[in-house]
Amino acid sequence: MGIKVEKKRRIWTIIIDNPEVRNAVDGPTANALANTFRNFEAEEEAKVAVLWGDHGYFCSGANMKTIQDGLGNRVEKNGDGPMGPTRMVLSKPVIAAVSGYAVAGGFELALWCDLRIVEKTAVFGVFNRRWGVPLIDGGTVRLPRLIGLSRALDLVLTGRPVSADEALAIGLANRIVEDGKSRIEAEKLALDIAKFPQTCLREDRLSTYEQYNYDWEKALANEFNHGLISLKEAKSGINRFINGEGRHGEF
Repeated sequence: MGIKVEKKRRIWTIIIDNPEVRNAVDGPTANALANTFRNFEAEEEAKVAVLWGDHGYFCSGANMKTIQDGLGNRVEKNGDGPMGPTRMVLSKPVIAAVSGYAVAGGFELALWCDLRIVEKTAVFGVFNRRWGVPLIDGGTVRLPRLIGLSRALDLVLTGRPVSADEALAIGLANRIVEDGKSRIEAEKLALDIAKFPQTCLREDRLSTYEQYNYDWEKALANEFNHGLISLKEAKSGINRFINGEGRHGEF
């Protein structure tokens, strides 16, 4: 119960397993989730992680019922976020495999991931709007950056449910898959990503995130600096291209 990890070659599938509360996350579970992602980041052989909720639910948010027991989610300014890893900036990609509900803090966990593979009947939403509980794990920052301010405000202010089809249309979902297939398809995508030269992939990924911190000229300079790191290890890839690999767009 809580957090489990299943490792397959270079892929870690990190599993939220609290079925009695639709995979809601309390304080100890958030801590375990953060530590698991720290271990993933530190493991050299691990290339891509998949975050998945077992039993048909991604995550229904923070488990507010545990607050009275002293097991509620931490709300300190420094350190881990209330849901665990949401303040981390990893060097490796994470893919959310979303089924059922990804709402409230669970929505924020999905937003923290790089990509979202979403089942047809999955639902996103700021459902915490009903209880006066704030978005405190990056939701008001990541959501408008993903889908634009106007659409983000629509979701933030209304708390309404968002279907998989709408999520795809507005850029919240990256792929829609059949029900029961999100983990399988996310792991397939993770394996594809893990096959690429990793230094270049990670440097390009970080530059894509970091550009928000800079004006245009500084963002371009930052991209160039990341590129110089990648070019130090690009010789083998260039030689493979010269020798005929990858012609006609073949991967």
